[in-house]
Amino acid sequence: MAEKGLTGFFENFLKKDSLFAKKAVLQSSYTPGEIIHREKELNLLANILAPCLRLEKPSNVFLYGKTGTGKTLTAKYISEHLTTIAKNKKLAIKIIHINCKLSKVADTEYRLIAQLARELGKEIPPTGLPTEEVYNIFNSAINKENIQLLIVLDEIDQLVKRAGDEIIYNLTRINAELKHSQITLVGISNDLLFTDHLDPRVKSSLSEEEIVFPPYNALQLQDILRKRSETAFKPGVLSPGVIEKCAAYAAREHGDARRALELLRVAGEIAERNSELKIIIDHIDEAEEKIEKDRVLDIVKTQPKQQQVTLHAILSFKKTEGIFTGDIYDVYKKACARVGLRPLTQRRVSDIIGEMDMLGIINARVISKGRFGRTREISLSIPSSLIHKIASVLEQSLGL
Repeated sequence: MAEKGLTGFFENFLKKDSLFAKKAVLQSSYTPGEIIHREKELNLLANILAPCLRLEKPSNVFLYGKTGTGKTLTAKYISEHLTTIAKNKKLAIKIIHINCKLSKVADTEYRLIAQLARELGKEIPPTGLPTEEVYNIFNSAINKENIQLLIVLDEIDQLVKRAGDEIIYNLTRINAELKHSQITLVGISNDLLFTDHLDPRVKSSLSEEEIVFPPYNALQLQDILRKRSETAFKPGVLSPGVIEKCAAYAAREHGDARRALELLRVAGEIAERNSELKIIIDHIDEAEEKIEKDRVLDIVKTQPKQQQVTLHAILSFKKTEGIFTGDIYDVYKKACARVGLRPLTQRRVSDIIGEMDMLGIINARVISKGRFGRTREISLSIPSSLIHKIASVLEQSLGL
């Protein structure tokens, strides 16, 4: 598009009426004024954390449930209310929310503690200091503040996967060294089995209290979508059946409200791009296809090199089912040599295949071969239309 044509396009875009009144309401980062269908969980978390208002240390608490079940939303909602009350009553309470999925914030012990210290006003370089010194700076900053500090570690399983579980133990142990302040941990995870893999010391110190968030059912998702759409869209934009279809899709995906809201938002964007005046059921189908493609490509792009080489080995078989771990391992080793990676053991590659199964990229079925042990039979669970695109993303990333 020529520059003049581009200017005209943007000017025409500004003249068009938008279907949205407030699109931000459909974003996952938005915290609504009222949270519906999570009253029980809200009350539980409020009861657990309320003692900090008396400047007493609350119990550490662990929130878990599948993606889009309202864990982060509930934690943020309670945090905002506690912060408001603390401000009004001039109480020394500070809440730090860390997303452990962000690699430059929480992929090592040093980076996490440095980030916590920065939140308390300390200047710490990205690297260079001994980790023990960073802990000392953090400790002295808390003691100086004389506060109740609540640390919310969202996607805590990602932190443990990268930095080990010792970091959780160290954070809970700091309280023994503090004279005037106290730290409370709020851990949030999508992995229902996360605590099963923790060191028993860490598990007992982290999970003093636990709250399980069940998936939303289709009717609850409809309520959430209706509530948000009242603010998100202009009147009369949604056709009959759109909310029901959206909720049905998301209920199929383990009751994921985040997914339902994203579907509705993308459907609105598609309708707007096509200069439609209403969002119809067809737009939901189109949005579902688009989101699924984007999700898979995003997962593939962000995987570590070893996972990418393993997936590249699977795709090199030019078939979508009946592939076995041993065959993949032989191809994987050759690919490692070409890329300049040190090959992992077959057992570790088998673990990576299991992780990909959990992400929904492949299906890995364990089958018995009698006295020859067990193996995994692998089939691809990504749309065939995406395979070529994924292969080229992997080749580009790995330099093949």
